[in-house]
Amino acid sequence: MTDPNALTSLQLAVLNVLWDRGECTVPEVAAALAADRDLAPTTVATLLTRLDKRGYVERRRPVEPGSRAYLYRAIVDREATRAGRARGLTEDLFEGKVGDLVHHLLASSELEPGDLARVRELIDGHAAAGKERREDRGTDGKEVR
Repeated sequence: MTDPNALTSLQLAVLNVLWDRGECTVPEVAAALAADRDLAPTTVATLLTRLDKRGYVERRRPVEPGSRAYLYRAIVDREATRAGRARGLTEDLFEGKVGDLVHHLLASSELEPGDLARVRELIDGHAAAGKERREDRGTDGKEVR
């Protein structure tokens, strides 16, 4: 089983390319990363091979006859990986206290215009969903039909 918290920032960068583009060859991943990281294709190939062995990506030969380049694609879900990383961060640094994590992020981050409004919408939506769930339950905690 894959552990999203075991991924390095470089491995996540490679996965982001695959999540954004779908299947890619080593040179395509290297080119996509070139603006931020100047990596040799052999380094990218090593990263992809390791991610393949660990179950984060899979590789296949392309359909074109005579081509030796593998095509790689992510087989882990982006949102599940984000959720796992966020859970790990919350547990490791904030003793599982989500409110402390949110407070830290709001207090220590440079917020973009609209960020606070977006956070407020998420909080309001989460509170409304929680209220609906509570209203769907009777006093004994069982679902009311």
